Amino acid sequence: MLNQPFFQVTLPLMVTFVVTIWAATWSQNKRIEDLRDSINRRLDSLEKRIDEVAKRLDRIDTKLEEFAHRITTLEASKWH
Repeated sequence: MLNQPFFQVTLPLMVTFVVTIWAATWSQNKRIEDLRDSINRRLDSLEKRIDEVAKRLDRIDTKLEEFAHRITTLEASKWH
């Protein structure tokens, strides 16, 4: 029974083919997961940076409002 061509040639080729496809699929999925993790880390880092920039802009806005108030006060006292 094991001397038939199916068991000697075709079955080993089919097993090799299936194992190769499984390994390639697993490898590709692993690379996609790694890429997804890398992108998520970069987006988190970008989000932190944007938050920092927003805080800085808020501080600058506050300072500009203070300066505008001072200038208005000085101009008002200058004309009175």
